[in-house]
Amino acid sequence: MAHMRRSERIVRITQTLLEHPNRVLSLTDMADRLSSAKSSLSEDLAIIREVFEQEGWGQLETQAGAAGGVRYIPDCSRVQAEQFVKEMATVLADPERILPGGYLYMSDILGKPEVLDMAGRMFASAFRKTGAEYVLTVETKGIPLAVSTSRYLQIPAIVVRRDHRVTEGSAVSINYVSGSRRIQTMSLSRRSLPERKKVLLIDDFMKAGGTLKAMTDLMREFHAEVVGVGVFMSTSEPTDKLVGNDYISLTTLDSVNETEREVKVIPGTYFES
Repeated sequence: MAHMRRSERIVRITQTLLEHPNRVLSLTDMADRLSSAKSSLSEDLAIIREVFEQEGWGQLETQAGAAGGVRYIPDCSRVQAEQFVKEMATVLADPERILPGGYLYMSDILGKPEVLDMAGRMFASAFRKTGAEYVLTVETKGIPLAVSTSRYLQIPAIVVRRDHRVTEGSAVSINYVSGSRRIQTMSLSRRSLPERKKVLLIDDFMKAGGTLKAMTDLMREFHAEVVGVGVFMSTSEPTDKLVGNDYISLTTLDSVNETEREVKVIPGTYFES
């Protein structure tokens, strides 16, 4: 490779870091690929580290020695998080989103890449110290959120099904009472999750917490430890959720008046953690 200018090298390094969050990258391999001395690479990383920290994008963690490496740990500044939540609260408060039963239509929002990316980064930032080894969600609307979170944490995402599928082999199934007071079933393939792992639960919406409570119960069948619960939106009522109050929500549906066509959405518990 021809001699590379520092500016070009920094761009390439930055791109590599952003594409591989929470993964240790070999400095030796990086230096070889960029035809650069490790000393120059260290100077480049110092510049990138300073910019990342100033912008609230995260930190760079370096490991010294012959087998040294660098890891990009994504983060989300409070300013960025507050701005995002404010925007989401404004969009979600549109009366046209009201659905029967006091629910809100959110599918369009949870289909936008920029929303999923930011939500995943916020969850990853909030739960990065839990030691989670898997992200678990239930089909279907929580899947994109779980995948985005798993990408930033660099751990696998697995999906609990509403019914067992033959193509998934042996599975564990449990019955539970949903928020609509109906008996439902959820199932997870035994091959999806090894036993005794640390699991992070992610979902799009939580009212009483029946679904997330069922996911927690399902994890007991795998002898897994639930180390965190994150939801895009929770409701202010009931105040006591079936999963307890140790959860993180990005937004809270405070009130819905179907008659007056009024919706109030406020920041969630994210800023209390």
